[in-house]
Amino acid sequence: MRAARCDRYGSPDVVTVWDVPDPTPGAGEVLVEIRAAAVNFPDVLTVADKYQVSVPTPFTPGSEFAGVVRSAGVDVRSVEPGDAVMGSAMTGAFAELICVPEGALTPKPDGLDWISAAAFRVTYTTAYHALVTFGGMRAGDWVVVLGAAGGVGTAAVDVARRLGARVIACASSEERLAAVATLGAEVGVSYDLQDLKARIKEITGGGAQVVIDPVGGRYAEPALRALAPGGTFVTVGYATGEIPRIPLNLVLLKDLTIRGVELRTLAQRHPDAPARAQQALAALVSDGMRPLVSQVFGLDDVAGALTSLNDRAAVGKVVIALGGAC
Repeated sequence: MRAARCDRYGSPDVVTVWDVPDPTPGAGEVLVEIRAAAVNFPDVLTVADKYQVSVPTPFTPGSEFAGVVRSAGVDVRSVEPGDAVMGSAMTGAFAELICVPEGALTPKPDGLDWISAAAFRVTYTTAYHALVTFGGMRAGDWVVVLGAAGGVGTAAVDVARRLGARVIACASSEERLAAVATLGAEVGVSYDLQDLKARIKEITGGGAQVVIDPVGGRYAEPALRALAPGGTFVTVGYATGEIPRIPLNLVLLKDLTIRGVELRTLAQRHPDAPARAQQALAALVSDGMRPLVSQVFGLDDVAGALTSLNDRAAVGKVVIALGGAC
């Protein structure tokens, strides 16, 4: 099979396409023929060896995919050859085939094409857990989404709006905010041009109930300061490369809650949460929810796809299309 490979850490251009042996599923594993794979910012960090978990080289990057089950190992009960599935893994998705544990797969929802299915699972599941499982969001709440034009950001705007929240989308430019407005954000704030804390408080009349932060860096603290008393700040990732340092007296004085979302270990700590999220998201898909995909690349240009995310040129999701995806 053909697969994108990282044989040394560095910028996206270190990733090249190789011919490698086809994987074989072991007990409890499923072999999936990948039709499309989404690119997420952790993929960029993993290639650069800047992610929270280091992956030894050489490896195939890519953590999110959609495809068709080709075969299954012994003891697999939930899927069979021919099933259309979505899946996630630490690495391995930028390839024609991938072997994953049975539990890493869910059925592809009706109504999602391959490109949308590949772009859906990681960001929308992250967004739902950030907003609902950990953020405690309720209909009518003011929700601030930082990095609103990115993959998790667009998903958070979309889910929050569909669940009845009032959304303030925050991004680095008016152009990126214009794209997010199509998802239903009520107000946009360009945090490179405006005072983030003051503008949020002005819009909300005193403070937001929930902040979703997938980017970290210098805007985390002003967003936290813009929460209403009793509000919740949910940290999702650090796309800026900078982990913010929060003065804890802010949390004390305003009775704030800070939570974190980490999908790899979520099921171990909250075993009932994945099923609730899957059910809720399936209902929203049935109502017409679709991920915003701005760029589609081929397998031979995985480096270009990673560069697009690294340079923050993309809005929403970037997807790698393989055979039969379009």
